[in-house]
Amino acid sequence: MRTVGVEEELMLVDAKTGEPLAVSAPVLASAALRGGTSGGAFEKELHQEQLEFATRPLRDMAELRDEIVRWRAEARGYAAESGALVAALATSPLPVEPSRTRDSRYQWMAEQFALTAQEQLTCGCHVHVAVASDEEGVGVLDRIRPWLYLLTAISANSPFWQGRDSGYGSYRSRVWNRWPSAGPYELFGSAERYHDRVRAMVATGVLCDPGMIYFDARLSHSYPTVEIRVADVCLEPDTTVLVATLVRGLVETAARAWRDGEPAPRVPSGLLRLASWRAARSGLRGPLVDPETMRPTSAEAALAALVRHTEAALADSGDLDRVRRGVAEHLARGGGADRQRALHADGLRLDEVVRACARITTEAVD
Repeated sequence: MRTVGVEEELMLVDAKTGEPLAVSAPVLASAALRGGTSGGAFEKELHQEQLEFATRPLRDMAELRDEIVRWRAEARGYAAESGALVAALATSPLPVEPSRTRDSRYQWMAEQFALTAQEQLTCGCHVHVAVASDEEGVGVLDRIRPWLYLLTAISANSPFWQGRDSGYGSYRSRVWNRWPSAGPYELFGSAERYHDRVRAMVATGVLCDPGMIYFDARLSHSYPTVEIRVADVCLEPDTTVLVATLVRGLVETAARAWRDGEPAPRVPSGLLRLASWRAARSGLRGPLVDPETMRPTSAEAALAALVRHTEAALADSGDLDRVRRGVAEHLARGGGADRQRALHADGLRLDEVVRACARITTEAVD
């Protein structure tokens, strides 16, 4: 069974006002001092209002959930020492002018991309799934393309931007796609062509290094994995685990198809960009694009198609029943964007929404 690892980016917010708080440096210092070797799970990000952690590569999804809950709880403790809360919010509901982390690479990005870099206070969830080789990894990348935007719909958790409702379920994905290397990618066909493409993109001078290859999914430049990067950070750990489980199912399904010599679906990237926009706009509360026909359909039908597509792989890993229940419950309850809007509609101010979401982020440990 393939291992899965998750990276989550969390928002650091003022415990009193709910505004994003630029305290990642002291929070990371607390993690290093008090967390010992486990403090190394936490890392800096582009802006000082963010904190990232990474789980170990794991096979059992219950263990993955436990580790996500643990790191969220530890992050809460370290943040509290700086008067901050951690909130699994993919964008800040309140207006913010982010503070860039002091780092030569981030300085280069700020100078190169100007307002695009300045506005990138967005928090995502990246899922790594083990692959046996770069050839298998590219075979997977070519075959998961038509399904990835459904993960954006499932994880949608960024309805507010700069103090107002954006009208989107995942506005983070729209802001993220301002990077010139982000979004859907074309078919590669082989690992050699993939690496040639990456080298050619970096050679333009527009990107500082291969780490700025922001495809919806890519070969990790650090681990023997494919890295799926389309999801918002999820408000609740159970949603993160649902996304990770579906990602492993997609990867295993694609790897089997690659080994069997089945051709990759030749869906144009232009259609995938439209489907991605639709998923960001709708979340789970509007039409989506059917991944098999590229025609409008309901969220229920689109996610049913995703479960059918990955059914054999999910059954073999023992995850099928759990995924079926999780998808049904998620559709019924709504995701993070729905929950944020519901809190606001119930009369909470946006700062109160932020603090409520900070409680939800770590309530699994209370």
